[in-house]
Amino acid sequence: MADYETRRIMMVDTQVRPSDVTKFPIIEAMLHIPRELYVPVARREAAYMGENLDLGGGRVVMEPRTLAKLIDSLDVQRGDVVLDIGCGLGYSTAVLARLAEFVVAVEDDPARADAAQATLSDQGVDNAAVITGPLATGAAKSGPYDVVLLQGAVEVMPQAILAQLREGGRIGCLFAEGALGVARIGLKTDGRVTWRFAFNAGAPVLPGFGQQPAFVL
Repeated sequence: MADYETRRIMMVDTQVRPSDVTKFPIIEAMLHIPRELYVPVARREAAYMGENLDLGGGRVVMEPRTLAKLIDSLDVQRGDVVLDIGCGLGYSTAVLARLAEFVVAVEDDPARADAAQATLSDQGVDNAAVITGPLATGAAKSGPYDVVLLQGAVEVMPQAILAQLREGGRIGCLFAEGALGVARIGLKTDGRVTWRFAFNAGAPVLPGFGQQPAFVL
């Protein structure tokens, strides 16, 4: 039987802590949550590797370092309501739920959404809900949100997502730029989002967040 607990400690000690993630609640969440339960069964042996984990269909579970640094940069607080876009099988939602008041997760694949909700419920995560729908639409009914986090890269950020961010709220995502990709944090002030550089990281572009090809006659 695999010793997942030891691997979990190794993941935090070798991937998360050395990446300047110092907020104790994030460290505690990643030490506590069984990541292996939130990845495809066939990939459990790779659950604690320092790389994006393939979910199929061009989607991934973001590497632990990237997720931890994004959450750290967003400074998620206990009273925050969070929108988690592209939650996959629910790992990011589980981490966020330990830090925030409530998490609304969006997943466009019904089977993944059902699996995520089932695992979260089995694990006693009662302050999160997974809804099924297009990722680029978000979940306006439950908004506005204090924090929005995207589990993948974007080329274009839909206005519909920015509109769901509360005044003073923060949004974090990866922008697909060049070979590396750039993580940025946005802050909404006077109805507009201004972005700042956070760090370099890469992931596949989420469905609905790609550049539309120019129309050519």
